[in-house]
Amino acid sequence: MLRRRLLAAPALLLAPRARAATGPVVVELFTSQGCSSCPPADALLTELAARPDVLALSFHVTYWDRLGWRDPFSLPAATERQRRYAATLRGAALGEGQVYTPQAVVQGARDAVGSDRRALSAALAAAAPAAVPMALAEDGAQLAVAAGEGAGSGLFWLVGFDRMHSTAVGSGENGGRRLSHSNVVRSLASLGAWQGRPARLAAPRPVGERAAVLLQAADGRVLGAAVLA
Repeated sequence: MLRRRLLAAPALLLAPRARAATGPVVVELFTSQGCSSCPPADALLTELAARPDVLALSFHVTYWDRLGWRDPFSLPAATERQRRYAATLRGAALGEGQVYTPQAVVQGARDAVGSDRRALSAALAAAAPAAVPMALAEDGAQLAVAAGEGAGSGLFWLVGFDRMHSTAVGSGENGGRRLSHSNVVRSLASLGAWQGRPARLAAPRPVGERAAVLLQAADGRVLGAAVLA
């Protein structure tokens, strides 16, 4: 486990840019309430969560829980997901195989220190548009997932998340502070494989106030994404 502290970067506007995309750009922030370097990254993610062209998700990892404060939103699936990225990301900010907080992964293909506004803006600007059109809708007691055709193959991931949480931290590096987090991931589940052809499938409602579906290639690249309206 490696944490990176960073001096404040010059302010840059993380403004939407024109793109002929079939879905939002996915930004995943790996963070923890136990990490004193994370609150600036959490605030930056809140800015991104307001953008209609971005799906910003806050994944709270577990490895800080033993260091003075147990994050109530820490999720083993978040830690596992970050470790998978460590094995697939190329040109990672801290080198291949490293996990750290706060780490932002953009479109499953490029990472940046989550509090580095300049680096994150560059990663967003360089992000490849989603290649596969997708939709997520309510279907009675379940959700209906639809994906179009495209090159390659991948896996569907169902994400449940809450819009906002505010927590009084009682101990650890952020002890005495009240921290706010946007789009906090509460559940993550695989829905099965996609083989390049149009597909439709039913999914259970996930734990969380909102739901999204991601389609990812084996190397982590996000091929498509959709959010339940």
